[in-house]
Formats: sequence, structure tokens, C-alpha cells
Amino acid sequence: MENKKQNSRSRGRPEYSIIRERITDILYFNGPTHGYNIYKIYRELFGKVTARVIYYHLKKGLSKGIFKIAKIEKQKGEFSWGTEAEHIYYELTERATPAADPKIRNYIENIKQKKLESKEK
Repeated sequence: MENKKQNSRSRGRPEYSIIRERITDILYFNGPTHGYNIYKIYRELFGKVTARVIYYHLKKGLSKGIFKIAKIEKQKGEFSWGTEAEHIYYELTERATPAADPKIRNYIENIKQKKLESKEK
């Protein structure tokens, strides 16, 4: 009987996710960011990933209390789906424990540096 209890605990999806951990680090270094921008940064650093997977982990992080919604912006324009897009900005909560991956830190610092240089010109 004891053996069955131990086996049943290991069923299902694991609590830890490398994707969610990396999203946590992106938010840690970049600050509040909307989902599509997180997707673009993640894809640039770690290769192929779908936006659907990123949004899944953002939603899962919300339910676990790791992320929270910082703000929601509505953007007007001509999009394939209509005339308005919604940007949901996510940020970390106190429960988040970033790993502070140097690869992510360096990438985001380089992006910020390039933005500063382009503004100065």
C-alpha cells in the first residue's frame, strides 16, 4: 500500500518548468513586459517555441502566484483580426524566485543599450 502512494505522487506534470523559469528571468531583468514581447525574447535566446506555449506558462504562472498582471493596454490599428489589440503586461510577484540566468541578463542589457544609443543619435 505504501508503495502505491509513492508512485501516485510522481504522476502528472512536474511542478517545475524550464520555460516558466526562463520567463521569470525575462521579467526579472526586463520588468513588466507583454506576452508577445516575452515570446520574441524567448525565441531569440532559446530557439523554436510557440507563442501558445509562452501564453500557457504565463497563465500557469498567474494561477501559481508567480506572475501578476501589471496593466492591460488596448492598441488601435488595422490588424488581421480587427481594429484593436490588447497587450497584457506581466510582472513578478514576491513568490517568484528568479535564477538570474546571465544569458538572459546580457541579452536584455544589450537591447537596452542599443535603444539608448539609437535615442542619442
